Amino acid sequence: MSIFDMKFFRFLGFKKRPSSPWSKYYDKKDMEIKIPDMSLYEFYEKNSSRYKDRFAMDYYGTKITYESLSTKIEECAKAFASYGIRKGDVVTICMPNTPEGIISFLALNKLGAVSNMMHPLASENEIKDTLIETGSVMLVLIDIAYSKVKKIIDETDVYKTVIVRPSDSMKFFMNIGYQLTMGRKTELPFDDSKYITYKEFIKNGKNYNKTNNNYVGSKDDPAVMLHSGGSTGTPKAIVLSNSNFITLVKQAEIVFDELKVGDKCLSIMPIFHGFGLGVCVYTPLCVGAECIVVPQFKASEFDKLLNKHTPEFVIGVPTLFEALIKTPKSRSKNLRLNYLKYVISGGDCLKKSLETDINNFLHDHGSTTQIIQGYGMSETLAAIALDFKSNPKSGTFGVPFPGCYIGIFSPEDEEVPYGVEGEICVCGPNVMMGYYNNEKETNAALHIHKDGNVWLHSGDLGKMDKDGYITYTSRLKRLIISSGYNVYPSQIEAVLESHPAVMLSSVVGIPHKYKQEVPKAFIVLNRGYKANDPLIKELKALCKKNLSRFSLPYEYEFRKSLPKTLVGKVDFRKLQNENNEMRMREQNEVKN
Repeated sequence: MSIFDMKFFRFLGFKKRPSSPWSKYYDKKDMEIKIPDMSLYEFYEKNSSRYKDRFAMDYYGTKITYESLSTKIEECAKAFASYGIRKGDVVTICMPNTPEGIISFLALNKLGAVSNMMHPLASENEIKDTLIETGSVMLVLIDIAYSKVKKIIDETDVYKTVIVRPSDSMKFFMNIGYQLTMGRKTELPFDDSKYITYKEFIKNGKNYNKTNNNYVGSKDDPAVMLHSGGSTGTPKAIVLSNSNFITLVKQAEIVFDELKVGDKCLSIMPIFHGFGLGVCVYTPLCVGAECIVVPQFKASEFDKLLNKHTPEFVIGVPTLFEALIKTPKSRSKNLRLNYLKYVISGGDCLKKSLETDINNFLHDHGSTTQIIQGYGMSETLAAIALDFKSNPKSGTFGVPFPGCYIGIFSPEDEEVPYGVEGEICVCGPNVMMGYYNNEKETNAALHIHKDGNVWLHSGDLGKMDKDGYITYTSRLKRLIISSGYNVYPSQIEAVLESHPAVMLSSVVGIPHKYKQEVPKAFIVLNRGYKANDPLIKELKALCKKNLSRFSLPYEYEFRKSLPKTLVGKVDFRKLQNENNEMRMREQNEVKN
């Protein structure tokens, strides 16, 4: 069954306009955003035709104009069509930020296919499960992930894998340098018909003349799948529509009113992340900005990146900005930041102390702007609210984007008064279509409230003041956010408990100096097993095979039993509190 045939939520307007104390900050027309009925590719092509001679991307010095980018998208679409890709097919893009990953995403949408965006550092079993669950028939893969994929690809429906090398779009001498260093260490397929290089893939499609040009996209068509834990904290595929992407651009044009055609956006956030794909890539390309495409972020080179490209727009997670201000080279007076227009933090809560340190750093290096905090989820293509640059309220993440509504609700789906804590819920054209092949989880996340509107329940707790500014307070859902990436404790526990030695486990987030939080595993062993180095080595190997790198436990603690709640569940909050108290005692002992 095609993904187009599946039952999904489609935003058809508001039954009744929700209350919006923040509407006074926008013009009336801004609150009533009109979304054209077209695909995200058609919307991009319509906009980009005005910027043909402008640069769309800069990848290690390789500059790509908008006109050239459109040509590359057309070539890529023909190549996919030549391999049988058509409307409704799912193709997985397992890539860091490279031109090929971005081009593939737009080319697939041109055909009416759906891009399933995946982290290239996912484990081999995670890749296998995702390919199977989404019904992917082709795979666009960064070369470093081939060694994992070759072990599992025969268990999936993928009939062709396109191998991309990070050097494919590099200039000649940089390409040679990559091949002589990193390229030599990377395993590649040899004489296997299931694989093809990206260059061969594009070449084979050049003479194909049956490209599906008859597909006329609808704003309500599914376009992309991202991966998240939703309100329950278990991984699932989020289906996003063309409308979700177009809405984000329309809102950005209003909110980021200082951005001009030709401004540069530092595209550090990865394309398998909502912030990366929606805010740092698709939106800039639709407004005539230039994306500085960065496949791998290195904190030690952040200052060089800024000095070289002087971007007007920088968005990242708190740890990214913390790395900037703590890198010795960055503190040099040679780093000038007077060109910055917007510095935005998302993906995790920005601590007040870090916010102050970043703003002081910006000021000391010649910037007249300050960092502002945003809020979003993958289920809304990331950004849905932002603190105003012109009228910020420290400690809040601002107000909802125009045309999007946020409410604070009780467990009974009743809206609570201003200043009262409740669950943050979202209503509007930003909201996802649902979770792929998972009606139960979709129904748990999307509720019809008394106003007749469909509200997305975020799983986050917060408060709203009388002006519409929203403050995040805590997570309702069980989730760890490490360097901006979602880590799901239940997934780690399932892997640990598959080992015969492990009777019970509980994973909690513990503080980390740089990553904010990292997972720690508390384990109860079955009889006959002892906690020793060989066992820990086995558990680490098991986790490495089945979990993404950022989900691997940083610490293992073995106990005879784990605390329980009154209803008999493992009390992970108590474990977390005990761990924090122990660390505080250790720190005090060191000081004394």
